[in-house]
Amino acid sequence: MPGNFRPDAVPSHQFLREYLQLHGYWVLFIWTFLEGEAGLVLAGFFAYQGYFTLPGIIATSCVGAFCGDQFYFYLGRLKGNFLVGHSHILARKFRKALRLIEKYGTFVAFVSRYTYGFRIVLPIILGMTTFPSRKFFQLNAVSALAWASIFSLVGYFFGAGASLVVKDVGRYEQYLILILAGCIASVWLSHIGVAWWRRGPARARLRRMKERRDHESFR
Repeated sequence: MPGNFRPDAVPSHQFLREYLQLHGYWVLFIWTFLEGEAGLVLAGFFAYQGYFTLPGIIATSCVGAFCGDQFYFYLGRLKGNFLVGHSHILARKFRKALRLIEKYGTFVAFVSRYTYGFRIVLPIILGMTTFPSRKFFQLNAVSALAWASIFSLVGYFFGAGASLVVKDVGRYEQYLILILAGCIASVWLSHIGVAWWRRGPARARLRRMKERRDHESFR
């Protein structure tokens, strides 16, 4: 009856559909402008569920990723020295980024958004070098389209694969989102673990240097 209607009685999947259809694309644009794989994979799954269209997801994330890297590139070109001088994190990654650029050259501009921990740093460093703006524009456009297509399709095919196991995907949507988020978190944590393990020798050297300085100060 109308008198018994409660706002919380609206099905959660219906609320999610309405919210994503109203706000989803601009949220995805901002997300991919700043970072992005996790949100893009989830958006691909939602596209399979019908909350988005797959071409719309690819186009939005492609534009967001492209604009983001163009922004970081010109930020490095205009304010790179200032940022390196005032950002400890950027300064720490500066030499590693330069080594990657020297080793792989033009290829770095294409794969920068795939490099964990250097997605934002590499375009900034490239902007600080003599790397041609026009070449970066072209490589960034191709890279953004490939990146948007790959990760949105990962989420889309996750939904398609789930439909082979579960007849009514919508009924178990919340659980599938949790499973997908758990898979994304596992990949992210594995990256952190590998990075921590690789920095082990450097931490050991710093520890030995500190112990040597402390020992000499007591002599």
